Amino acid sequence: MTTDINTKSPEAAAGPPSGPAPVKRVPQGHKRLLTRRDRITLAFMAGVPTVLHVALVWVTALASIALAFTSWDGIGFGSIKWVGLDNFRQLFTDNPQFWPAVEHNIIWFVVLILIPTPFGLFLAVQLDKNIRFSRVYQTAFFLPVVVSLAVTGFVWQLVYNPDTGLINSLIGANKPGHYIDWIGDPKLNLWAVLIAASWRHTGYMMILYLAGLKGVDPSLREASSLDGANEWQTFKNVIFPTLRPTNTVVLVVTIIEALRAFDLVFVFNKGAQGTELLSILITNNIIGESSRIGYGSAIAVVLLVISLAVIIPYLIATFRKERRA
Repeated sequence: MTTDINTKSPEAAAGPPSGPAPVKRVPQGHKRLLTRRDRITLAFMAGVPTVLHVALVWVTALASIALAFTSWDGIGFGSIKWVGLDNFRQLFTDNPQFWPAVEHNIIWFVVLILIPTPFGLFLAVQLDKNIRFSRVYQTAFFLPVVVSLAVTGFVWQLVYNPDTGLINSLIGANKPGHYIDWIGDPKLNLWAVLIAASWRHTGYMMILYLAGLKGVDPSLREASSLDGANEWQTFKNVIFPTLRPTNTVVLVVTIIEALRAFDLVFVFNKGAQGTELLSILITNNIIGESSRIGYGSAIAVVLLVISLAVIIPYLIATFRKERRA
């Protein structure tokens, strides 16, 4: 008797898996997260500001540089004449208002860095102590920064008014024969404008320094206190050195504020009689009665060079610091 015994492997002995066979998933492309309408909207939102920035900033800046070497009265592009460096020669040698304007811009910077900047630092230190009603004080001191410079100029015009102004009323200089013309007197008007500018600049500096003080490590104060240092010694030897990045920002901002000063002076007396500034000269030559666009552009180029001489070293130092970090 012969018996056939079929020996099968475990895999062969096992029956086929029950149920349907698994289907392999074919990888498909990523689903589109943005619809066509979304892409159009995004392109519009990013494209319009970019076009406006390029047209109003870069194109006008390059056009000003090119026009600085020309003579043009603004009527028709055919009247543009190439004059080379004549505008700059005339500016540096024959313009009696240029060097006084440069001097006034320098005075503007010196006053802003010596008066409102330390005062803004003082306010920031006091408000950093979390005194009562600190938020109210911050709002009150920062309010002039939010208000338009043109509005600030009109407010201070009322303060300096010879007849009904606050200052003349307080000191009794609003009577005939005793008037003090704060705006019309060439010996006083620049300093009067600088007081208004300092009033606004103080709040700006306070916010910058207050932000820097909030970033100081509290352990530094505690360690200084344990060493027996008083409040002034702690600030001078511990706190102020840590504010070096903030001081750099404050310096650059103050220089830029001094160079672009325009609104207050123009509202006061349009930059005449002792308040000449480079920005006022640019405006008077480009859109004034003379319409010397090429000459005004030359002044704008000088102002641009002075600004870049300050901004570029700051940017280089900032980038180097980021790379080291």
